[in-house]
Amino acid sequence: MKPGRFIALEGGEGAGKSTQARLIADALRARGLEVVTTREPGGTRGAEAIRNLLLHAEGDGWGARAEALLFAAARADHVEKLIRPALARGAWVICDRYLDSSRAYQGGGGGLSDADLRTLHAIGSEGLLPDLTLLIEVSPEVARTRVSLRDVDGSDHIGGREAAYHARVNAAFVRFAEEEPMRFVRVDGNGSPEQTRALAMQALEVLLPESPGA
Repeated sequence: MKPGRFIALEGGEGAGKSTQARLIADALRARGLEVVTTREPGGTRGAEAIRNLLLHAEGDGWGARAEALLFAAARADHVEKLIRPALARGAWVICDRYLDSSRAYQGGGGGLSDADLRTLHAIGSEGLLPDLTLLIEVSPEVARTRVSLRDVDGSDHIGGREAAYHARVNAAFVRFAEEEPMRFVRVDGNGSPEQTRALAMQALEVLLPESPGA
């Protein structure tokens, strides 16, 4: 049995990651693959409980260090109970956010060191990284429009932070992609969902079973 593949979708608020996770999963299933879609924080009962603590915190919420620890704990449970078992049986895992979101939000946005965040990941999730990370990029105007349509009942604790915070997050994502071009593919997400899916699937071709060297 061939091992499964692990694909993470990353990007700032309003990039369309959740929509793309669903569309990419449908396209892969049409090729006869078993696909597991999941998200972070979340994916398991324990991780979903931590998600609620993070996104709907009381008062001023958590500081960057507490946030990082909670994200790492949620990811540890997610990796152990869902991601690794799915990969072991040959499934493809499509994850809406993963480690690089912690690096961008708590690191780029919150000021924590990348080395500390990677150490937490090494401890909690044994350093598991995606086979490929799709960074979906949209213009600030497109992002604002999508967020306003999405968050009609208000933003969560992290999504509702100031524009300067999210600008630092987006800059961090770009830096990661530039530093690790073998793991990241930058995808233009400004078009229709179908156009973005086509670009994402083009990036995934090299990993598909029928591709040479896959």
